[in-house]
Amino acid sequence: MIIVTQCGTPEVEIERIIEELRVYNGTVEKIIGKEKVVIGLVTDTSDINLQSIQQISPFIEQVFRVEQPFKRASLEYRYGEYSQVVVQTPNGAVTFGQNHPLVVVAGPCSVENEEMIVETAKVVKATGAQFLRGGAYKPRSSPYSFQGHGESALHLLAKAREVTGLGIITEVMDTADLDKVAAIADVLQIGARNMQNFSLLKKAGAIGKPILLKRGMSATIEEWLMAAEYILSTGNPNVILCERGIRSFDKKYTRNILDLSVVPVLRNLTHLPIMIDPSHGTGYSKFVPTMAKAAIAAGTDSLMIEVHPNPAKALSDGPQSLTPHGFIELMEEVKSLSQYFGRGHYSDLTTSSVISKNRLKING
Repeated sequence: MIIVTQCGTPEVEIERIIEELRVYNGTVEKIIGKEKVVIGLVTDTSDINLQSIQQISPFIEQVFRVEQPFKRASLEYRYGEYSQVVVQTPNGAVTFGQNHPLVVVAGPCSVENEEMIVETAKVVKATGAQFLRGGAYKPRSSPYSFQGHGESALHLLAKAREVTGLGIITEVMDTADLDKVAAIADVLQIGARNMQNFSLLKKAGAIGKPILLKRGMSATIEEWLMAAEYILSTGNPNVILCERGIRSFDKKYTRNILDLSVVPVLRNLTHLPIMIDPSHGTGYSKFVPTMAKAAIAAGTDSLMIEVHPNPAKALSDGPQSLTPHGFIELMEEVKSLSQYFGRGHYSDLTTSSVISKNRLKING
């Protein structure tokens, strides 16, 4: 249930309303908007008379029930106001959300060695991206595929952050590893295969760090938002939704189907920021630039792009990874396109000669 207070309602009156609502044995949450304070009552409200809530205070402007099964994730819950997720990085605060510059997250699928991750991070930083992605723990379809270097890779991500000042986004797969990953990551990623690992969702949410929640491979939008609800219900409001492609019956030409329609759909359903991952979404590097630009046009708040110095020798997901040169070229286009669509832009690119493939001391 949502209780909307009038503009200028005294703080003491808002607190009094909150106390009055506690009699209903639910969770009462105060949401401070740009102009109004909205109070959410999360409980079974089917037997509560809306008029009785309205009469609690003359400062209450409107009372209504949230009809969606996902309550806190619903756009109604914030009275139509989109939320922002602010992440503190060594280079300063970065905000995910509407009316903010497009946030770019880039890096290899897996952390392979120190030289590779540090030099790739330098390219990512030089092109204007704010976050480095890289897997320390890798969920793979085959138990015989490379599973990531684990804890040692986390320390390499920390080294890359020390050198570049980039924020770190990396996946946590198991509750047993949660504290170790949270000690390094600025944003915890819950991958597609764990989208409905409810124990992990709840424990990761309780850590308090921002969560990047990827859509499951066969998940409906409602299932995805209900998974976000698990995190939000822990009291952690900082959730970013990442579309990474859904399972397709046609695997011949693309790895998945990148569902760009989720951007306008989610804008009508939820207040949470949106990220698009065209690398997993298509599975082939040659399609990534086109779909990245299409995502900007659709209105995404963020992009996640896989970059590897030598994709042919990558230990995982090489075919979908851009080379450093390819990423530099894409970022030049992203800068212009994000400006055109009113999403701001990054600092000027470092000249390609400075961060060219020839300067990357990586042998793959």
